[in-house]
Amino acid sequence: MDDRALARIESDPNYIKLVSERKSFGWTLTIIMLVLYYGYIALVAFDPAMIAAKLSGSITIGLVLGVALILVSIILTGIYVLRANSQYDDLTQAIVEAAAKGGAK
Repeated sequence: MDDRALARIESDPNYIKLVSERKSFGWTLTIIMLVLYYGYIALVAFDPAMIAAKLSGSITIGLVLGVALILVSIILTGIYVLRANSQYDDLTQAIVEAAAKGGAK
């Protein structure tokens, strides 16, 4: 691909929108996950008695929170995939079609 084609793609409004939205959404999900993960670690570090409190038998609050953290990460990944499949793929297809025609739409 030559420099002119790359410049056309980079100036395509669909490309600009794709990069902006994907970056913003990706960082939002990353920050959510980091806050939850480090919050869990902070609880382990600063309130181990609360984490060790038993709910039922040998099931503790820490175990439930750990499983919830894993489930939240799976859910956030699913949310990203749904958005990528519904919005980002459409934008990517529009960019590819415009590049194939030789100009941005």
